[in-house]
Amino acid sequence: MLHTELIPATTDTERRLMIVLHGLGDSMDGYRWLRRAMGLPWLNYLLVNAPDPYYGGFSWYDLDRNPGQGIERSRKLLFSLLDQQRVLGFPSDKTICFGFSQGCLLAVEIGVRYPHLLAGIVGVSGYVHEAESLVHQFSPVARGQRFLITHGTVDPLIPVDWSRPQMEVLRQAGLQIEWREFVKAHTIAGEPELAVIRDFVCDVSGKK
Repeated sequence: MLHTELIPATTDTERRLMIVLHGLGDSMDGYRWLRRAMGLPWLNYLLVNAPDPYYGGFSWYDLDRNPGQGIERSRKLLFSLLDQQRVLGFPSDKTICFGFSQGCLLAVEIGVRYPHLLAGIVGVSGYVHEAESLVHQFSPVARGQRFLITHGTVDPLIPVDWSRPQMEVLRQAGLQIEWREFVKAHTIAGEPELAVIRDFVCDVSGKK
């Protein structure tokens, strides 16, 4: 089981949900600001901690030792979490998955492999695990999924020249990926980037 916390929408009857996946060494506490910054009172937020302790925070997978095994484990946990949210009244087609860095990788994994179509996938400052293999493992609904992927042109941890061609491999395989670059390091570029994310979330949610 993953440790989660729901930050409810202002309207109790609203069932639109954003699942928020942090990066390496961070936690759900690092994203409590997101609701205020997004300014979308109709959106519920489900903050999630990754399963493995990591220097005061958490990790979705081990970068150095068999990352594929950890990615698969975390992906299955997140699939179960998505299934649970449907039972709790948050339909998959009204759910957006947002992820930063390691969380971005898992968000892409969900968008490509989860058998139910989500409202959208937002990935920030991340990369793909074995993109050339991933294109042969799309779910039946993957090509109908909408993705927004953003990255920094001066990211010292995950260079844009590494991530950009990986996303192009997925796009050439038929994924609907909107790719946006910002002059930023390994972070979120304040309101300019948030505005792009906000517009995407509103669009896939059918909101103005």
